[in-house]
Amino acid sequence: MAKRCQITGKRPMSGNNVSHANNKTKRWQYPNLQRKRIWVPELSRYVRLRVSTRALRSIDKMGLTRFLKKNGLTVADLA
Repeated sequence: MAKRCQITGKRPMSGNNVSHANNKTKRWQYPNLQRKRIWVPELSRYVRLRVSTRALRSIDKMGLTRFLKKNGLTVADLA
């Protein structure tokens, strides 16, 4: 399963753990993704999405349709 937000496209970032001795080892920072059922009034049904918590907060604030439009998506892309 892809570790990417289906709406915003957020994905893991790579970086380094740096020790006190300045040794560097690779590490990953994953976005906080949640599986969520969201009601879509235009489709009159629920859609299950893997969404970042940041996107969920924005959807609660703006509404799903407006948030999708802002990110260049349509409701048809969710179906």
